[in-house]
Amino acid sequence: MTYLINKKDVQSEPHEGHTTYPMLDERHGCVAGFKSGISVYTALEYRLPACMKTRKVLSCWKARDRQKVGDEECRLEPEMCFIAPAGVLHCIKRDPDSESVALKKQKCAVLRFAR
Repeated sequence: MTYLINKKDVQSEPHEGHTTYPMLDERHGCVAGFKSGISVYTALEYRLPACMKTRKVLSCWKARDRQKVGDEECRLEPEMCFIAPAGVLHCIKRDPDSESVALKKQKCAVLRFAR
């Protein structure tokens, strides 16, 4: 088992308005539903919002975008994070002045930390 992976070594999953790169999951030692990946958003308008069974933690790596979680909308910039709670609609779009937005995504059913 390997505990690390590079984006260039995973199969991309194209979607309308964004591409997802699944990175870490149970094959890499993740437990309790934890998964991590990278999504690159290119859409200038919000797509249909998503609603997950588990919460999702996202952090912005490059460029700028707008995100909406429930009724709250704000501008995301590099080095910022936000949470999309389980059962709450959320969506993302890029700002016109950015080529694309790269977000690191983490799905968390339960977070457990080793001591």
